Amino acid sequence: MTHSIDIRNPRSGKVDYQITPLDLPALTARTQALREGQAKWLEIGLDGRIRAMEALCDAVDRHYQPILDALCADTGRHEWSVNEIEGLKGITRMRCATAAEAMAEATGQSSDPTLRFQQQYVPYQLVGIISPWNYPLILAMIDAICALLAGSAVAIKPSEVTPRFIAPFRRAIAEVEHLRDVLDVFEGGAETGGWIVDLTDTLVFTGSVPTGRKVQERAASQFKTAFLELGGSDPVVVLDSADPEMAAEIITRGATENSGQLCCAIERVYVQNGILDDVTQRTVARMQALGMNMQDITQGELGPVIFARQADILRAQIEDAVAKGARILTGGRIVEHQGGLWCEPTVLADVTQDMAVMRDETFGPIVPIMGFETPDEAVRLANDTEFGLSAAVIGDEAEAIAVGQRINAGGMWINDFDTMGGVGARAEKTAFGASGLGGSRYGHGGFLRFLRKKAIVVRGKAA
Repeated sequence: MTHSIDIRNPRSGKVDYQITPLDLPALTARTQALREGQAKWLEIGLDGRIRAMEALCDAVDRHYQPILDALCADTGRHEWSVNEIEGLKGITRMRCATAAEAMAEATGQSSDPTLRFQQQYVPYQLVGIISPWNYPLILAMIDAICALLAGSAVAIKPSEVTPRFIAPFRRAIAEVEHLRDVLDVFEGGAETGGWIVDLTDTLVFTGSVPTGRKVQERAASQFKTAFLELGGSDPVVVLDSADPEMAAEIITRGATENSGQLCCAIERVYVQNGILDDVTQRTVARMQALGMNMQDITQGELGPVIFARQADILRAQIEDAVAKGARILTGGRIVEHQGGLWCEPTVLADVTQDMAVMRDETFGPIVPIMGFETPDEAVRLANDTEFGLSAAVIGDEAEAIAVGQRINAGGMWINDFDTMGGVGARAEKTAFGASGLGGSRYGHGGFLRFLRKKAIVVRGKAA
């Protein structure tokens, strides 16, 4: 028997919403219905699936305000909630435009003239998606889009921290013929997530490393593949050849986008000693200019800490850094306002590699800055981590690329931050270390990981 789950509002700290997950028999019945719909979904062909996905974009527009209102309530921020909806439509249309090229089936001939082959792609019947709370809508759908276009049915279990968007989004899905038979979004917590692993054929989990390990173990025990998109402690290396003002802008933007609540946020800053003071001062000035949206959700760059327990992590990391000798140049506090929690934009100096803020994932608007002498030292420091999600290097382009090629990270931003979206239709990246496992969610790989490959080899007659 399942029980209702109380949902906290990140702006007020109050429980003002509740979800009641399906029990196992009901969830089993719903996922079985998705399986039954998959045959027709495959039968309508790629063109039919593209039309359905484009129709979803139109349906989202018809339900735009309720979805936006739910996302704002889920996350306590407005601008990035708008960006999520627009991003969903943009990614969907981009994937529709590249699907045929990505999934083109090859044919070929052997050196033996009587032997030829054709490659067939067979989609998994039912793909599971378990998604996190920082971007509730976009991360629920970013992999589902490719899986659906590949011909799979999809069962999504978003985070129980941010579930309000599910109801209006399901209403949009219900308006799309064929798609409503193969896509559903389920409320629930960890128990429901475990059942999604059990009831699907392969799955994508986006979230923390500890939970990712549990998902991987459960899937592996059933001989299922799990694609893990996990956390990071992403470094930026700023070379003496960098423009200090540009570096400060990139650092600030990379550390505070969505209030730092994204896996590829800049969380460790290494600046070559020749420009260390200049970059530090400019970064402090930029961070001090940021506002928090306590009074008005549409004003200010920084929203509240979405997940209350994350505020404890941020507070502990700052306290640990100060206890070990770091100086707070600006910020440093978790501020409570009418029940909500906001992390002040924070810059730390005199940090060392043994501090938690440099070892663990931060997920907040905190910039720890450390100097280095040589590029070799910068590479060593950047690679001194269990993670390997992404990284950035700022400076002379050729020099920055040379340094970036030596850093262990799947995405490497040169003279910018998080530019994968602009090239993700074709460029691919995979995570290093504990930041993930499995094929790329970008480029053609975003489709191919939901397709099993069958080689049909034919022995013909001799000419």
